Amino acid sequence: MKSISDALAAHLAGGTTTLCNCWKLTRRDGHVMGFTDHDDDLAFDGVTYEAVAGFTASAIESSAGLAVDNLDLAGGLNSERLDEGDLAAGIYDDASVEIWRVNWSATDQCVLMRKGNLGEVSRGATGFTAELRGLAHRLNQPVGRLFQYGCDADLGDARCGVDLGVATMRGEGVVAAIEDNRIVTASGLEGFAEGWFERGRLAFTSGANEGAGCEVKLHAASAGGAVIELWQAMAREIAMGDAFVVTAGCDKQFSTCRAKFGNGANFRGFPHMPGNDYVISYASSGEVNDGGSRN
Repeated sequence: MKSISDALAAHLAGGTTTLCNCWKLTRRDGHVMGFTDHDDDLAFDGVTYEAVAGFTASAIESSAGLAVDNLDLAGGLNSERLDEGDLAAGIYDDASVEIWRVNWSATDQCVLMRKGNLGEVSRGATGFTAELRGLAHRLNQPVGRLFQYGCDADLGDARCGVDLGVATMRGEGVVAAIEDNRIVTASGLEGFAEGWFERGRLAFTSGANEGAGCEVKLHAASAGGAVIELWQAMAREIAMGDAFVVTAGCDKQFSTCRAKFGNGANFRGFPHMPGNDYVISYASSGEVNDGGSRN
């Protein structure tokens, strides 16, 4: 049961109500945005809730237990603060969302109806639909380490230890040709072997996509320079002359960690761990199965 103020309780008990919904969205970078389905902007608790964004929401349902309560938010891309490119670039991924029921004639009379995070976002030409996941969805996330052949560290993080800032780990390129807004031919990367940047990350430093990036699917050489294919098209148009930085990629295998990065001592996988084939196999004559090391 939700706790509400005496003033809001009295308003709800009256014959006529002046209620609306407000959505407070906090991105992972700390930027806060507010939207409301009222026909005029509202402000409370230091946040201005914009009225022209066209937000609507499905019915709010709450259940007992640990099941994840979801609802959908729909909105039109008619706010100056909402941009299709930002949605596509993932800036709003996992953003925190609070849904408030507010008395628009006295905004201090409000109650928090739901809190959660943005999930899957579907975009259209003029609008979008976003899934709002309840707080219980955090219980579905894996916690701790996974025992697997591959490394579970991200290349360049504290557990990995590889310095992606050195010249051999990063390249600076300039777009010379574009195909399907995700395949670029670029100059400046001629000193790197084919495949060096596969599974790495390309981030634009100029142009319409400045600050945005994507993982690299393919890195090949061509007569016009290096060819970089991204896993998906960029949110905004890539233009000739756009500059970018691309970092080396890792396939999470021990042989790659040792040969490509000289970082075998920090490998965070278990390359010698027995697999399912070993578990279900049976002893054969001449084999030694004494529980010792297999290598």
